[in-house]
Amino acid sequence: TAPTATTAPGKVAESTTAMADKVADAVGDAAVTVAVNAELAKDAQLSALRIDVDTLDGRVTLAGSAPNDAARDRATVLAQSVKGVKSVDNRLAIAPTS
Repeated sequence: TAPTATTAPGKVAESTTAMADKVADAVGDAAVTVAVNAELAKDAQLSALRIDVDTLDGRVTLAGSAPNDAARDRATVLAQSVKGVKSVDNRLAIAPTS
């Protein structure tokens, strides 16, 4: 059967809600990324490092390098402390000593 005028608004509302949820997730992920970057910048050992932070559905990925294991672990702890973070995938490599 063809959609009727009574069912079409419901479908539009469902579609609009789904799109709004996707936008909210994207904004939420961006806010999480900014907050994690801010936390890392506050840490003396991590602030000078180039750490790439990416967030998707509340899952944070850290990429780049850390000077040692303690700094690498600290980056995970700081990222996990941010509201909205569901998990942290720490891909920081330990920088070779020179």
